Amino acid sequence: MNFLANIPFDPKTVKPSFELEQTALSVGYSRISGIDEAGRGPLSGPVVAAAVVLDPGNIPAGLNDSKKLSAARRRALFHEIIKVADVGVGIVSAREIDQVNILQATFLAMARAAANLADPAEFHLIDGDKRPPALFDASAAIIKGDARSLSVAAASIVAKVTRDRIMELAEMRWPGYGFAKHSGYGTKAHLDAIAELGPTPIHRMSFAPLKQAA
Repeated sequence: MNFLANIPFDPKTVKPSFELEQTALSVGYSRISGIDEAGRGPLSGPVVAAAVVLDPGNIPAGLNDSKKLSAARRRALFHEIIKVADVGVGIVSAREIDQVNILQATFLAMARAAANLADPAEFHLIDGDKRPPALFDASAAIIKGDARSLSVAAASIVAKVTRDRIMELAEMRWPGYGFAKHSGYGTKAHLDAIAELGPTPIHRMSFAPLKQAA
C-alpha cells in the first residue's frame, strides 16, 4: 500500500513500534492486524500463521521478532498476547503443503489466520515481501515486519509458540525423531532419524531430501 511505502527504517537499529498501525489508522482503517508465519523451512510438521489485532491501550511490553526472544520469554508473551488481543491462528498440514507447495500453503495459513479472528480486521500488515491473494486488496507486505511492527511481532510469537507446541506433541506421537528439539528442521539428528525410521505422516514428502528418497 502506497501510504506505508515511504516510512523509513534502519534495519540495524529498528525496533518494533506502533507506527505502521498508526499510519493505517490515520487513513481510516479501524482494525489493523499483524500477520506472520512459522515453519516454512522444516522437513516436517505444518506451517502455522497467526493474525493479531492489538489493543493500542494495552500492548504487552517487550514484543519483538520471535527469533530474538528466548523460548521462555516467547511463552510468557504468548500468554499475555492471548489475554489482551484478538488472535487468529491458521494451520496448514504437511499433506496440504505437498499438494500446493510451501508458498501457497503459507498464503493459505495466513488467510485462515485472518479468517479466525473474532472480529475481522480491515487491514493486514504481513511480514515479508509477498501478500496472500485472499488478502491482497486489504494488506501491505512489510519487509522485516516482525522487527518493525508490534502487531507483526506479536503474530510471530503466537505462530512460533503454537507451532513449537504442535511439534512437541508430535514428539510424543512419533518418538525417536527429536521433533521437540529441532521442530522438524533438517538437522543431522533429524536426517539420521529419517534414514533409520523412515518418514512419518507429518513429513513433507515434496521437500528434499525426502523427495529424492521416495
